[in-house]
Amino acid sequence: MSKKEKIFRTTKEVLKTAKRRKSSSTRWLQRQINDPYVRQAQAEGKRSRAAYKIIQIDERYKIFNLGDSVLDLGAAPGSWTEVALERAGGFTLAVDILDMDSIKKAVILKADLQEEESVELIKKLSVDKFDIVLSDMAASTTGHKSTDHIRTQALAELAALYAVDFLKKGGTFCAKVFQGGTHGDLLLDLKKNFKTIKHYKPDASRKGSPETYVIAKGFQE
Repeated sequence: MSKKEKIFRTTKEVLKTAKRRKSSSTRWLQRQINDPYVRQAQAEGKRSRAAYKIIQIDERYKIFNLGDSVLDLGAAPGSWTEVALERAGGFTLAVDILDMDSIKKAVILKADLQEEESVELIKKLSVDKFDIVLSDMAASTTGHKSTDHIRTQALAELAALYAVDFLKKGGTFCAKVFQGGTHGDLLLDLKKNFKTIKHYKPDASRKGSPETYVIAKGFQE
């Protein structure tokens, strides 16, 4: 059996519920243990399974070009940043409110993207605008679908504002949105600012997840 076959084997491992562990925690741990992308991430030294989402998006839509500069919003733990460096290799700035371990060749900024001062901090760290703006930001889920949709949509709208501020002409914006894709004012704004807009759910997204991604290319200043 090859290394990849071992990673993707279908035989499920059983996780017994500890006496003090909540059933929801047990389900989460069970899902992690049996997730082939978690196994692959561990085998290949990725920071998280999310790396394969952006890899699959790039394989489908060719968002990275050699030498591209990248602004990665909500970057922690840094798996998208690492992929951006591997596939583009240009100046890469990763921003998150959470602490992140250092990434070779990346500039890491700890900042709250909802604060206006973050815009100025990014401007100080970047000598030019970016070829690509990425966002895998998602609000913590509440279990209430409408609320979760609204909160995640708000983060997608925030990321789009940064894209408009920081993208070069012809640049690309890729962000997480909720099932059904972008709509309303956000979709209108993207259509106004980009030549093409696509929606895509990579195989690395869990089947039960409502997430999908918007890929907007050809930014028009």
